[in-house]
Amino acid sequence: MSPRGASPAGRPLAAALLAAVLAAPALATTPAPTPAAVKDPAAAKTPTVEEILARHFEARGGIRKLRSLKTLRQEGRVSAGAHRQGLVTREIKRPGRIRFEFTVQGVTSVFASDGKRGWKVSPFEGEAGPQSLPEDVVAEATEQADIDGPLLDWKKKGHRVELAGSESVGGREAHRLKVTLKSGATLTAWLDAESMNLVRMETTRQARGRPVRITTTFGDFRKTDGIVFPHLVEVRAAGRPQVLRIVVDKLEVNPPLADSRFEHPG
Repeated sequence: MSPRGASPAGRPLAAALLAAVLAAPALATTPAPTPAAVKDPAAAKTPTVEEILARHFEARGGIRKLRSLKTLRQEGRVSAGAHRQGLVTREIKRPGRIRFEFTVQGVTSVFASDGKRGWKVSPFEGEAGPQSLPEDVVAEATEQADIDGPLLDWKKKGHRVELAGSESVGGREAHRLKVTLKSGATLTAWLDAESMNLVRMETTRQARGRPVRITTTFGDFRKTDGIVFPHLVEVRAAGRPQVLRIVVDKLEVNPPLADSRFEHPG
């Protein structure tokens, strides 16, 4: 994975892709319905958004458990081909703090925000020290730093969630949800109709000043402290042949994270 190819805002496409991929915890697996339930006409009716999300939150570990998540650290490997590999670390802390570190060929780049100010250190772009990020990038980073994901307390956050039907994802039926964030940005999430796992996400990010549709798939779900997270993520950008593959090797729930890790060092 190479940090080259920065947008006018100074953010590499790889950073935007990874931010989109790792923004929300995955969902836990729930038992499949019994044959009797499938045949029951009442059970066969189209569920409401509220019903889907109730199962969603329960599958993830329950609302109380999710709200106990204060900090999160994920470490893993990223690959975009045989000769494009690196290491990535993501840290999140309530409220609105996020930090990414990318190490490629022994060189580390940092992208961080405390919710008010954002900054980066990007040696591959020839920068000698910390550089401030534009306000629009900080606003997007704050959305990505929502440790619960956009669906939990979505009404309170000012988002809108609509059921956009169902379709097959990987040969399995999935609920398709259209999510309009308070900022006006939109994303689509597919939840497996049986397991309620988040199996796909689609969103649009800016790259070199142009919108790029990004599709993310999730797999290899494992439980940490009662919450299930994906440990395998694949990202595809429309019009690009590369597949960005992320393997999470280590995940920590509620590790100690100092505020200074997110604050502008200048």
